Amino acid sequence: MPISSISLFRHRATAVNNFIRHVSAIHHRQAPIVTAAAKHQQQKPKNYVSKNLLRAKQHTVKEFSSLAPVLSPQDKQNLTESQAIGTVAAAQANFMRVIVQPEPSRTSDSSSNITSGVELLCVVKAVLKKIERRVLVGDKVVVGSIDWVDRRGMIENVFQRSTEILDPPVANVDHLLVLFSLDQPKPEPFTLTRFLVEAESTGIPLTLALNKVELVDKETLVGWNTRLHGWGYEPLLCSVESKYGLDSLASSLKNQTTVIVGPSGVGKSSLINALRSNPSAAAAAEGDNWFEPILGSKWLEDQRVGEVSTRSGRGKHTTRHVSLLPLSGGGYLADTPGFNQPSLMKVTKQSLAQAFPEIRKRLKANEPLKCTFNDCLHIGEPGCVIKGDWERYQYYFQLLDEIRMREVFQLRTFGTKREGDVRYVKLDL
Repeated sequence: MPISSISLFRHRATAVNNFIRHVSAIHHRQAPIVTAAAKHQQQKPKNYVSKNLLRAKQHTVKEFSSLAPVLSPQDKQNLTESQAIGTVAAAQANFMRVIVQPEPSRTSDSSSNITSGVELLCVVKAVLKKIERRVLVGDKVVVGSIDWVDRRGMIENVFQRSTEILDPPVANVDHLLVLFSLDQPKPEPFTLTRFLVEAESTGIPLTLALNKVELVDKETLVGWNTRLHGWGYEPLLCSVESKYGLDSLASSLKNQTTVIVGPSGVGKSSLINALRSNPSAAAAAEGDNWFEPILGSKWLEDQRVGEVSTRSGRGKHTTRHVSLLPLSGGGYLADTPGFNQPSLMKVTKQSLAQAFPEIRKRLKANEPLKCTFNDCLHIGEPGCVIKGDWERYQYYFQLLDEIRMREVFQLRTFGTKREGDVRYVKLDL
């Protein structure tokens, strides 16, 4: 019997309806799960931090730290034949130049007479990067996996630091040398103040030196000397060209690890070369300097010297990396890239006053009297004992405004809450 067109249409419609009901049932069975998940996400606070995630992070850091425990400088290390203790002399990209003092029994070649320092090209062990233990120039480190023939190794751990500065990044610094020139380029009082504030904020003893005295007359020399005494500093006057004052400067750097900072073009590299070849300073050296006998190392050669730009009157950058260099009179000098504006990132509006000797002197002179407010910023608050009758007061006020703006920006951008201050909210699912 032939099928009518109406019957065929009804048969197709029934099949389609059954398919739609099947798909709809599947959708309804999954819908409650999706809705609950979405509802759970909506209930989470915007800044929600998973407590389990923080626990996992702390556990991971603790686990990695046990693989590289913190070393005290007084601890005696049990070293293998492929290990040695050294000092990081230079850093460039992912490589470190480390000077180690091996024992003859630890060298692979017994016929080699290694009695002085050995320079090794090293990489940093991955675990130190994982736990964010940074290696800086000047660090005392444990080097392992040493190939004494090719002079390569791996930095396995870092000893605790006595001091640390981050601009430029150098560890175990004993002394800071702030170097400016009296001409070519001429000193700018505000720029000089920034460098001195940055140096004072580290708490490390500093010396201020003025180079190129041969380029100025006696009146200018006396004027700057008197001016800086009023700031609270006793500058050392020197000249690399005429060798004037180099003996006194070398004496102040003797047997210390000194970081030299200053703008480009003031003669940092030239001064380092002069101090390292000063015969009178070498005669006064005491003890063995085992950096000195190392030969064939480009890191310990004379520093490249540039010239001052005739257009801008500023120096050109010649030093690209931080290097720890031996001095002929004993001690080490870290040459750093020149920069014209220190960051002052470690200086707060509360600590800025202590970076000015003028304010420290006035506060001490007024003892036992103190400012009325403990958080006094010395900008004219009621009961403040610091008056604005000193030359650099305007620079202090200007730097204070700069630091205030930076702190407000940091507060708005990053906030003040630390990971330990995060509050956890228990959600009822």
